[in-house]
Amino acid sequence: MLDFFVSHAQAQAAGGGAAATGGSTATIIMLVAFVLIFYFLLWRPQAKRAKAQRQMLSQLNKGDEVVIGGGIAGRIVKVGDEFLTLQISEGTDIVVQKGAVSSVLPKNTLKSI
Repeated sequence: MLDFFVSHAQAQAAGGGAAATGGSTATIIMLVAFVLIFYFLLWRPQAKRAKAQRQMLSQLNKGDEVVIGGGIAGRIVKVGDEFLTLQISEGTDIVVQKGAVSSVLPKNTLKSI
């Protein structure tokens, strides 16, 4: 009974030369398609968001009103290379990393809150 399975497997391996060439072309096309889909749906939008975030962080100035990742809103009192000092209320200043800033608010937003 095992001879039946072995001879069948050997017959498939010997006759599959022409079919394997057509299959490899389809495999390469599918691989290229997946790479393009990955690029346009994942990598490119992520790179655009990262570029916009870096640009926003580089343009932070004293007096800007920002919200950091934890939801704390404040006015920038001092800008350093890596850290910012935020005034979150009168007489209360905190030091945060620049990367913690999630968005810049329009001027005088804190007065209306």
